[in-house]
Amino acid sequence: MSRVLFVEVEDFERHLLEERCAGYAGMGADFRKETLDAVPPELLKGAEALSTFIYSRVDQAALDRMPALKIIATRSTGFDHIDMQACRKRGVLVSNVPTYGENTVAEHTFALILNLTRKIHKAYERTIRGDFSIEGLRGTDLYGKTLGVIGTGKIGLHVVRIARGFLMKVLAYDPYPNNQSALILGFDYVPLETLLAESDIVTLHCPLTADNRHMIDAAAIAKMKPGVIIINTARGGLIEPDALLAGLKSGKVGGAGLDVLEAEKAIREEAEILTAGYDLDALKAVVRDHVMVRMENVIITPHNAFNSVEAITRITETTMQNIAHFFDGHPQNIISY
Repeated sequence: MSRVLFVEVEDFERHLLEERCAGYAGMGADFRKETLDAVPPELLKGAEALSTFIYSRVDQAALDRMPALKIIATRSTGFDHIDMQACRKRGVLVSNVPTYGENTVAEHTFALILNLTRKIHKAYERTIRGDFSIEGLRGTDLYGKTLGVIGTGKIGLHVVRIARGFLMKVLAYDPYPNNQSALILGFDYVPLETLLAESDIVTLHCPLTADNRHMIDAAAIAKMKPGVIIINTARGGLIEPDALLAGLKSGKVGGAGLDVLEAEKAIREEAEILTAGYDLDALKAVVRDHVMVRMENVIITPHNAFNSVEAITRITETTMQNIAHFFDGHPQNIISY
């Protein structure tokens, strides 16, 4: 029997995974809520497949604890939490879920944009206190504004489609431009510097790599329009957090909608940080991000852009197919770099 270890399993997805596992003969599974580093060693030794979300770091040390491991099936599109070089060295394949939520994440992106431009969160907080005044709640239209989309993969292109529905002008930057889509959807590819300088709203939809970490830093923010809105539903490491905080404090950045933070793992585990010794950088990150949470022009959601009923179903189905096809000798959605 092939053993599959699922980690970071939330209650809302467990029943789906259990149901799908039951449909595959010869597949045994263990389901754990904790991250990989907290799983008992006896469960690691016999696992031939590992399915994880983004908060488990799968590095050389983790692979050494899993001698039988043959495949990692991450329940995400991004895979920067996995040491690909170590996996290649060990002969462990890695699969992902490449297309689960282009519309889901794009819709969340616009939820953040509309919240900021129409001050919906501030209006809600006011009305639940019984205050129905509109002073300080004047928003701005999206019509005629320029949206800068960094990354035009499946999610980025869906963001473009929505933006065009609002009759926004769209500028895009991507090292590998999709010129046919640009022609069909009516947007322009421009150099990154041009996008930063001309966009009223900048939204990130690219993977995190060694080359683009902190691509939105102090220098990038300095090139942006005064009052620019920055949206990130991709990866927290794309933004240099101290630069963003400085931009927000100075007013150069008019607002930020963030579904991801560079230090989100530290924030999730802040109780452990405070009780079991501490890492100074982690503590600094927690304090900084709590400062941003309290800012009126910042909306932070807990890496929730993917989390729709439909997307979770697609993630579950694709993950189980990735695992089953691997054991059948026909692996799919394998990450090749």
